[in-house]
Amino acid sequence: MCLIAFDWSPDSDIPLTLLANRDEFHARPALPVHWWEGAQLLAGQDLQSGGSWLGVTLSGRLAAVTNHRAPQRFDLQKMSRGDVVTQFLQGKASAMDFCLQLQHRAHLYNDFNLLVFDGSVLLGFESRRNRIVVPTPGVCALSNADFDTDWPKALTLKDRLRRTLFKYETSLPSEDELLDLLSDEAQAPDGLLPNTGLPLARERLLSSAFIRSADYGTRASSLVRFWHRRVTFVERRFDASGPLGASRFTFQVRGA
Repeated sequence: MCLIAFDWSPDSDIPLTLLANRDEFHARPALPVHWWEGAQLLAGQDLQSGGSWLGVTLSGRLAAVTNHRAPQRFDLQKMSRGDVVTQFLQGKASAMDFCLQLQHRAHLYNDFNLLVFDGSVLLGFESRRNRIVVPTPGVCALSNADFDTDWPKALTLKDRLRRTLFKYETSLPSEDELLDLLSDEAQAPDGLLPNTGLPLARERLLSSAFIRSADYGTRASSLVRFWHRRVTFVERRFDASGPLGASRFTFQVRGA
């Protein structure tokens, strides 16, 4: 996952609304969002390493991960960051307990940001600084940098999500309207690009919310909405040529 925006409103009828783009090499094999065999887990699946980038469970848990872009620190020998997502989803630890445990083993993975929701508590974990992040209520966004880093595409998506939610006082924005926020291909001006160690042309390419190129791009755009006892998960899928299809799931949350 490379871009996440979410509205955390714990006292509302919809405590959590999350939008996310998964950017990846087109050649890396993956399965679309589906119910995993033998598990109460709804998620996409990375077939190269076996983990996931975003998932939910029948008991009302959620986890999502973004890679921290630092090519000079990348180590091929480290474990897949997608494992952290499935570990939380397939376990029963609270969000806080899981993050506290993760502080002792985050060094086994390349740098990442994790968002976890246990049904009542939403927390972030930033492995580069080995710290737990407590999101404040409202709209937040993050990309492939620290939680408090204002990359242009994260700022833009955050602002657009906030304005979209604000204009609906007695109703809700449609799923399509929310997902369309993830389709912006506008690239940031060079003066606002981060310097992560990649060539300038690559930084430009990666600066848009929706990335399109022959070898790498946005593979999935997802929307997850949590009501108090119901979850909706919608995924749009893409390859280098364009849209591949979409899936929609909705279910009632069961007791853990």
